[in-house]
Amino acid sequence: MDVFETVRTVLAVRAYQDKPIPAEVVRRIVESAWLTASSRNCQPWHFIVVENRNTLKKLGELAHTGPYIAQAPLAVVIVMEQSPYAVSDVSRAIQSMILTAWSEGVGSNWVGFQNLEQIKSLLEIPPEVEVMAICPFGYPVKKLGKGRKNRKPLAQVAHRERFGQPFE
Repeated sequence: MDVFETVRTVLAVRAYQDKPIPAEVVRRIVESAWLTASSRNCQPWHFIVVENRNTLKKLGELAHTGPYIAQAPLAVVIVMEQSPYAVSDVSRAIQSMILTAWSEGVGSNWVGFQNLEQIKSLLEIPPEVEVMAICPFGYPVKKLGKGRKNRKPLAQVAHRERFGQPFE
């Protein structure tokens, strides 16, 4: 799938088949985050790949907005170091993983946005870094309507030269 088609069709997936993701696909997903550009090349991130069924279940219990993590065959916990650019850089890395996964037929969703302190003890994450998000990954249970997104018209959000000038 080309990049634009991946961006155009990606949707949040919250229900996964009980089917493992091949190791080479998992590697591409994680590597896409690692390869993402970061401000000043600081790379303020760490990616904890979780495939243990019991740990996934516990993550699903601890992340109040993502109980479906428990049924995913894989989750990546994204941790960030302190940096003025960390939220931006780590967000870009997460999007790289989600898009790479989607291009491989694997669905995902961003769970949490910081406020995941309860995950630290489970995964032995040091206190000086922050858990940014958890991304479960898996093959979607049902066929999704790729590309059907409820978006404002482009003319309402895109401008040419200055705010209020139609982009057309």
